[in-house]
Amino acid sequence: MANVQSRLVLSWLVVQQWLQTPRIELAKNVLFIIVVYRLLSRFLYLVRLRGPVGLLVEWKQSIIRILLNRAKQLPGVRNKIQSELDKVIKKIQDDVAPVRPGETRYLQLPKQGFTAEQIHAELEKYHGMAKVDWKDGRISGAVYHGNEALSNLCVDAYRLFSVSNPLHPEVFPGVRKMEAEAVAMVLDMYHAPPSAGGVMTSGGTESLLMACKAYRDWARHTKGITEPEMVVPVSIHAAFDKAAGYFGIRMVQVPVNQTTFQVDVDAVRRAINRNTIMLAGSAPNFPYGTVDDIAALARLAKRHGIGMHVDCCLGGFIAPFMEKAGFHMPPFDFRVEGVTSISCDTHKYGFAPKGTSVIMYRSKQLRSHQYTVTPAWTGGVYASPSVAGSRPGALIAACWTALMSMGEAGYVETTRAIVECARRIANGIDRIDGLRVLGRPIMTALAFAADAPLNVHAINDAMSRRGWHLSSLQHPDAVHISCTLLTVGRADDLCRDLQAAVDEVRADPSLNEKGQAAIYGMAATIPDKSIIGEVAKGFVDALYIA
Repeated sequence: MANVQSRLVLSWLVVQQWLQTPRIELAKNVLFIIVVYRLLSRFLYLVRLRGPVGLLVEWKQSIIRILLNRAKQLPGVRNKIQSELDKVIKKIQDDVAPVRPGETRYLQLPKQGFTAEQIHAELEKYHGMAKVDWKDGRISGAVYHGNEALSNLCVDAYRLFSVSNPLHPEVFPGVRKMEAEAVAMVLDMYHAPPSAGGVMTSGGTESLLMACKAYRDWARHTKGITEPEMVVPVSIHAAFDKAAGYFGIRMVQVPVNQTTFQVDVDAVRRAINRNTIMLAGSAPNFPYGTVDDIAALARLAKRHGIGMHVDCCLGGFIAPFMEKAGFHMPPFDFRVEGVTSISCDTHKYGFAPKGTSVIMYRSKQLRSHQYTVTPAWTGGVYASPSVAGSRPGALIAACWTALMSMGEAGYVETTRAIVECARRIANGIDRIDGLRVLGRPIMTALAFAADAPLNVHAINDAMSRRGWHLSSLQHPDAVHISCTLLTVGRADDLCRDLQAAVDEVRADPSLNEKGQAAIYGMAATIPDKSIIGEVAKGFVDALYIA
């Protein structure tokens, strides 16, 4: 035993002596300097990005979150929070997926298949479950056209290509051609150069996901960036949060100007660092309907040799036709030097059925970083342009049909009508005492806030009682409206009901403590947003209760 101890002591002395050699000392000092440099660089970057006060606020919030998370681990606190969460989620589930007495629930395959007559009868029952009449134009967004003739034409296309799959172009060459043509049409709308390329996706979210994935892979391949970051406004679509989580990209959010509600370009400039792979701006953004300064963002991106994405999903078939419809439109498309990709939804103001969008790149080489290629798969060489492998060719055919049916003249006409409607609503809101439109929206979407003591969420509740379905916003509290063709002709009705809603809330302050006003008021006071996240997950769970 003594010999073993002696050998251990001797070994330790040898190690200690080795650690004190000049080379090892040098290595330790270099390592120490690298660690300090990285920590100091990160600290100085955060100071530059947030400012000293902003950084202190972030640290304070982080400390509060840590303390709350520790407190939530205490059995009594954890049980109490879970009990309250269960009550809230149960109420959400009862509202979203109510169990109606006598209603049949299909939880297993029928032993024998239904006849066509039985299927039609059941479909009519399910169709009749809707309580909201979207055709009366009182819904924000959701249904953008509603024309029965166009819908029937798209249904005819869907029926004709119902079994088609662009994964097999040799079997369905017509679908391949229609997809390529639809992408080419959209590229032309956005003044893309001959080198440009695009891909059709399942919607705006997938288009944004694919852009982020392409920039991540491009930056890794060309710059060796392994810790990618993207700089985006707080008003950017939530799909960027999803992309950050899916693809391991740090999302650096910068504020919007509280007067214009456009991204603060100076804040973007301060946020760019050696790991930044892309910037993004909206034309327009969803919350406020404002258009970011795309030209200024593109100049920054070009100066730093990084990607610049324009999220034009909402404005996809409005922005390109603004000037022809007689409206001013700031630079936003491929004519802006430095813009390297644009997303455009065909299933919004393009009036195609839900499930199609186009993601465009200034070069086909950049587009190739979006692809997934598996050359050594045992099932054969595999290549896919986007997330899905098999895709519904019927939706591609229906999208092509909508584009060909509307034509440029049709889109110019609808742009003029919807934008004029949105501006009439904005002017009407500005005339209502206590309300104000946020920023300077120029297209089809806008948001309004309320001056204290009015509560804008209570006003939205009052609008809901009058049959309107508008969207609540937060940070700041506001209400969003996306005008569609169905909204055209209802602008005066909306403003009249909005005035009545304001009068109702002003006359009864207790409405500020009920409905959405109470929910958003409570949410604002909860420092631990993970609790709100659990409620949101409960809502998603409720969607799958049969």
